[in-house]
Amino acid sequence: MTELVKYIIDNLVERKEQAVITENNGVIFVSVAKEDMGKVIGKQGKIAKAIRTIVKSSCSKDGKKYSIEILEAE
Repeated sequence: MTELVKYIIDNLVERKEQAVITENNGVIFVSVAKEDMGKVIGKQGKIAKAIRTIVKSSCSKDGKKYSIEILEAE
């Protein structure tokens, strides 16, 4: 599932080297540069919601549940 999220994030952000995607106990952490936060979240959170919807529909095949946490890189 992290590969899918990484593919989506890499196509959204400009600073791909600062985008870090990790998974821990069903939570996928997405860390991006401060300048790319708006691109990942979108207006009124629409892009973030779309990413969560894609992950939710993809993981329904596996029977697992994942949640997405978007963080700002330090």
